Amino acid sequence: MDSAAAQSAAPSVLDLSPVIPVVVIEDAADAVPLARALVAGGLPAIEVTLRTPAALDAVRAIAAEVPEAVVGAGTVITPEHVAAAVAAGARFLVSPGWTDGLLEAMRASGLPFLPGVSTVSEVLALLERGVGEMKFFPAEAAGGVPYLRSIGGPLPQARFCPTGGIGLDSAPGYLGLANVGCVGGTWMLPPDALAARDWARVESLAREAAGLRP
Repeated sequence: MDSAAAQSAAPSVLDLSPVIPVVVIEDAADAVPLARALVAGGLPAIEVTLRTPAALDAVRAIAAEVPEAVVGAGTVITPEHVAAAVAAGARFLVSPGWTDGLLEAMRASGLPFLPGVSTVSEVLALLERGVGEMKFFPAEAAGGVPYLRSIGGPLPQARFCPTGGIGLDSAPGYLGLANVGCVGGTWMLPPDALAARDWARVESLAREAAGLRP
């Protein structure tokens, strides 16, 4: 399956919800109640980053016990990460960047994927390879809304999920751009709420985020 086919084989990750929560899970036991809170709040696409030892178990638990969630693996940076994420039941893949080897592994997985970019040259290289949906990272540090607006003219065929430094106040500016399908963020997952396992608060913040589409 080529890149374009892989990205068109399933509904676009960019269109599942206006915001994709970017989740760092330290304890896999929190994965299911956290995912249920996010889904109840209207955010079905959940990116679990592969930054902790519990991440793959968390993906596996969400995939098995929260079928209404579309769980993906983030911080995918090696072909081995791709294989492990697929085995755990991930339904999409997200990387902060890409290499030819990583791109080939993501393409071969058959899952929708969002390789990361932060420059026009990286976007062009992906477009050459048939990939039109990407993560823009780190969004705020790499130029934010003005940057994405600027490249939308010459490269209208590229669509993005900006992630990195985006909050409740800045998200609407991104979502108002024609070349942005959704944004990634963590603001609906405040550390104190997670530490207290305050899933009702997470659900409330998720609902607020889900209503951001202009």
